[in-house]
Amino acid sequence: MTDIRKNRNPYAALKITEFRDFITGRFIFIMGLRMTGTVIGWWMYLLTKSTLALGLVGLSEVIPALSLALYAGHYIDKNEKRSLLLRCILLYTGCILLLIFLSTSYIANNLHHWTIAALICAVIAATGAIRAFSGPTFSAMIAQVVPKEMLPSAAAISSATWLIGSICGHALAGFLIAFLGISTTFFIILLFVVTGYSFLYRLSIKPVLVTATTKTWQSVKEGIQYVFKTKEILGALSLDLFAVLFGGAVALVPVFAKDILHTGPIGFGWLNAATDIGSMITVTYLTIRPLHRSQGRILFYAVAGFGVCIILFAISNIFWLSFAALLMSGCMDGVSVIVRGTILQLKTPDELRGRVMSVNSMFINSSNELGQFESGVMAKLLGTVNSVIFGGGMTIAVVIVTWFKAPALRKMEY
Repeated sequence: MTDIRKNRNPYAALKITEFRDFITGRFIFIMGLRMTGTVIGWWMYLLTKSTLALGLVGLSEVIPALSLALYAGHYIDKNEKRSLLLRCILLYTGCILLLIFLSTSYIANNLHHWTIAALICAVIAATGAIRAFSGPTFSAMIAQVVPKEMLPSAAAISSATWLIGSICGHALAGFLIAFLGISTTFFIILLFVVTGYSFLYRLSIKPVLVTATTKTWQSVKEGIQYVFKTKEILGALSLDLFAVLFGGAVALVPVFAKDILHTGPIGFGWLNAATDIGSMITVTYLTIRPLHRSQGRILFYAVAGFGVCIILFAISNIFWLSFAALLMSGCMDGVSVIVRGTILQLKTPDELRGRVMSVNSMFINSSNELGQFESGVMAKLLGTVNSVIFGGGMTIAVVIVTWFKAPALRKMEY
């Protein structure tokens, strides 16, 4: 840890050519991924005018993602990661081609809108299965691209580029929907995904660090047991899980944009991007000026602030105030991204990275989709505004409970 603390150059990892190719390819791919999510949200609400349908999109993705996550971790550790990642992106390309077909006028003229919505959910389910493998593989590969003493800076840079890609994807999708339409936007997404593939193809083949012939279930248990016995990892993941599960308002942004704030696709795109813009600001600042102490305590304050911002967003009917609330929620979330990402990279042994990152994916990535489903259901039961207020309040409640139940996380420093 002393050697790692000595390496204070926040851009040290960028001197490595392969790391630059890695984050560039990931950045472009994430842009396409986020553009897809934005287009799907707008498209589904146009088709169905139903908040529940938006929730079903999240459920469609989370079921295969959760079902495959633990096996995916075992598979990632036992196989060469570069080849696996490239196969995942090729499969995702196939899903984009299917969405292009579903967005054509032929389908619109010959199928009922709810049938189209069901087919969209089926494609999204396939992307969930792919993400169960691709997300942890991206995270696990960082330690095979940079030396250990550069992991903190590499993790921060990776988080920053992920967020920038997410911002650009969200905002660009809104503009493209407005000026080019849904079908043409999917063609542009396809171009982004293929370009990302070309950068990741340049990476060298990575060694497989797990050579023992451990049975699948035993291998899976090793990853789960490591997470549960490492209290810093478990605490950070649990806090983020419940905060995102209850506090995520992203699923209902199409409803707020169209019915409450009365804005079009461009405003919708900016609202979608607001959280990520805030996260990028925080992540960029913390990459240049890292937290040196009291990271656990700061994490609690940030997640509580996230809940307050979500409540403010719910009660606002002014576009700029809603945008500002989401922007600040992203700033708060950026702290969690940096703290959690650094702990995972530093605390995880190389031979367990795939499995631990898959457990992380279950906690974090799946919480987004489960939160989307929760938002859709609660909006149906309580109404759109009340459901988001409820979510923000539950986030603050989770912080209070975790503060007393997880003292190790509260006292955590690295």
